[in-house]
Amino acid sequence: MRLPPLLPDTLSPQLREVHDGIASLVTQKQSRIVIVNEQGALLGPFPAMLHFPQFGVPALMFQRALAAEARLSKTVREVAILTVGATYSARYELYAHEITAAQVGLSPSQVATLAAGGRPADLSDEESIAYDVARALVSGHILPTSTYDRATQLLGREGVGELVFLISGYCLIAMVLNCFDVPVPGAES
Repeated sequence: MRLPPLLPDTLSPQLREVHDGIASLVTQKQSRIVIVNEQGALLGPFPAMLHFPQFGVPALMFQRALAAEARLSKTVREVAILTVGATYSARYELYAHEITAAQVGLSPSQVATLAAGGRPADLSDEESIAYDVARALVSGHILPTSTYDRATQLLGREGVGELVFLISGYCLIAMVLNCFDVPVPGAES
C-alpha cells in the first residue's frame, strides 16, 4: 500500500464530510465489505480520493452518479465490474465485487469464473453482452458493430450508455487501486 489511510480526525471539515458520507453509505449498503479500518479510516480506493481531493472528489461524484442513475440489473452491472476488475487484476475491486455479485444473485461458479477473467457459459443474454462489451473495451478494442447492435437490442440505447460509463468508472477505480497497490483487507503488508 503506497498511500496510508487517512484518519478521520486529521481531515479538513470538507473532507471529513466526504469521508463520513462514504463510510456511512457503504456500511449501510454493503456491510460485508470491509471499507473502514480499526482506526476509522477508509480503505479501498478512498484514501487516494482523500489524498488527492481535487481529482478524487469529482471521481467519487462520478461513481455516485453511476449508482444513483443505475437502470441496468444488478447482475449485469456486477458482470461488467468483475470483468474490469479481473482484466486489471485490481485486488480490492475483485474482493468487494465478488461479495456484491454473490449478494445480487450471481452463482459462486459465475463469480469465480468472472473473477478469474473467464466468461461463464450460463449467463443470461443481458449478462453475456455486458461481459462481451466490457471485455472488448478493456482489451483496447473498438466495440464491433455486431456487439454494439446486440447490446442495443438487449439493453437499449440508454442501457448501452450506462454500461459504457460503468465500465469506464471501474477502469478508473482499478487504475487507482493498482497504482497505489491497495490490498484486500487483512492482507496489508
